[in-house]
Amino acid sequence: MKFIKFLLLGIAFGIVMAKSEAISWFRIQEMFRFQAFHMYGIIGTAVMLGVIGVALVKKFKIRDFHGNPILFHPKEKSITRYLVGGTIFGLGWALSGACPGPMVVNIGYGFLSMGIVLLFAIVGTYLYGVLKEKLPH
Repeated sequence: MKFIKFLLLGIAFGIVMAKSEAISWFRIQEMFRFQAFHMYGIIGTAVMLGVIGVALVKKFKIRDFHGNPILFHPKEKSITRYLVGGTIFGLGWALSGACPGPMVVNIGYGFLSMGIVLLFAIVGTYLYGVLKEKLPH
């Protein structure tokens, strides 16, 4: 019962993803082929909401679920890691037709073949954890 609000938030997220067609393989392929603005509008809205959210967290010193302060640390200015990571993520997104959010929503919608994509996303995350110390950061 403690995490029911997170479950409800996840359900709401899934509904928004489905109704906005962000889970649609066709919409994602359309985006990667530069044929429509639909997904760019969704992503742009998410980025702007994120910027506003971070600004509000900083301004009002909002705390996390456990009451700890939320800290923002400056990142290294290394373009290479962003290019390599973004390319790997983008290739996976383009080939599978889903990033992590839509992947789970599609499974919920009954597209069980997305389970294979989810499995390999988990494998990739595990491999990153194993190889993290050997990778350039």
